[in-house]
Amino acid sequence: MIKRIKVFDTTLRDGEQSPGCSMNLQEKLEVALQLEKLKVDIIEAGFAIASPGDFESVREIAKNIKKSCVASLCRAEEKDIDRAYEALKYAVSPRIHTFLATSPIHMKYKLKMTEYEVLERAALSVAYAKKYCNDVEFSAEDASRSDKEFLAKVFSAVIANGATVINIPDTVGYSSPEEMAALISFLRENVHDIEKAEISVHCHNDLGLAVSNTLASIMAGATQIECTINGIGERAGNASLEELVMNLKTRKDYYNVECNIEPKYIYRSSKLIQTITGIPVAPTKSIVGDNAFAHEAGIHQHGVLVNRSTYEIMSPQDIGIPENKIVLGKHSGKHAFEDRLKELGYSLNTKELKKAFDRFKILADKKKIISDKDLDALIAMKLDPAEQYYKLENFVINSGSKITSTATVSLQAGLKRAEVVACGDGPVDASYKAINDIIEKKILLDDYSINATTEGEDALGEVIVKVSFNEHKAVGRAVSTDIIEASILAYLNGINKL
Repeated sequence: MIKRIKVFDTTLRDGEQSPGCSMNLQEKLEVALQLEKLKVDIIEAGFAIASPGDFESVREIAKNIKKSCVASLCRAEEKDIDRAYEALKYAVSPRIHTFLATSPIHMKYKLKMTEYEVLERAALSVAYAKKYCNDVEFSAEDASRSDKEFLAKVFSAVIANGATVINIPDTVGYSSPEEMAALISFLRENVHDIEKAEISVHCHNDLGLAVSNTLASIMAGATQIECTINGIGERAGNASLEELVMNLKTRKDYYNVECNIEPKYIYRSSKLIQTITGIPVAPTKSIVGDNAFAHEAGIHQHGVLVNRSTYEIMSPQDIGIPENKIVLGKHSGKHAFEDRLKELGYSLNTKELKKAFDRFKILADKKKIISDKDLDALIAMKLDPAEQYYKLENFVINSGSKITSTATVSLQAGLKRAEVVACGDGPVDASYKAINDIIEKKILLDDYSINATTEGEDALGEVIVKVSFNEHKAVGRAVSTDIIEASILAYLNGINKL
């Protein structure tokens, strides 16, 4: 009989803790809705007590998600649990996820608590959470470096107090696959009433073994896996959802395990996280990297042309990678445009569709043909929720090898219009200095990257910038066939978020 496991996605909590991956409310909601479409079983929406922003995002996600369970992380403290439930109470299926460290090093240096105190705190916190919510998960932080017998006592106590899920985290990515499998087997044999709870694992990637450790845990009896899109997360990240899912689906003959994930939305989910965080995946990244289905060697190309299974164990279509075919042009109508978006997996409301179609028409005047990747880039622009207080009116660039670059930039700022000329080290630098002069703030450019999102001489250029002002940071993004225009629009996008 094939076993079915649950997928617990923590992109919005652990993933967002990765440096540079913070998201605003609208972005988190967009990700949550995509995860629901992906058919993730549990969405960890955040750490409700961490900040007012985190609380609000957990609450809004809880209100809007109907098909997935929504969880909030909290420490093993009553005030944390109260706050978590306050945010989760609107959810159709809420889960309180509480945690406490159990390893000797954490208990001694971080908690300054004895084993008895940790055992008592863990049990009481689960009992307290249970009065709010039937579904309670308990995580033994740094479980892989904990004493196995003590860990079994803790899990026995929390299950006795109502825990429905026990989580075994490899918090610092220290374990090996054999060790994780042995730990799961030990706990299955030594935790009282273990059959009353799901056995979950949460593996970090510090030694590059997060996916391997998770798969080994499944083979040993784990029934829930915790992961993130693109493997983002603390330090070296978490187990990657797309790698785990496609391992289970591609090697179903070996693992004999199923999950609910809809793989055709994997690529779209990966691109969404890259767009929002501004952090691209490596070309050689498994499953979703640009080279994952590319073949350059002649012998490989020949084999794939004769029979794809010679060098491909999955097809690009399995994970929803669109075929880069010509589908639309400047004479295409709104109906054809909408139909193609639906085929690509997008669902836009009337207002969003109108805006996207308007952008499509503008692009179609600049490009002879519009590919699926062009459409991906266009729709990604609508994901950005920044209020456009500063709007670009026009710009003029004067640049060359023997002259100082100058930029004349005109902005609409609220009800006012302003124009400034500035010099700089290249056209982009000059443009950004002109914008800073107009808004009268010294915005810092922390990072700037440029990518061609489509092919050909009229390819769309994507610019992603990371900007900061005082302690605030934001990611700005824009696409255009004119890379200077994309640079200016991305900078303004980041400023509007700030």
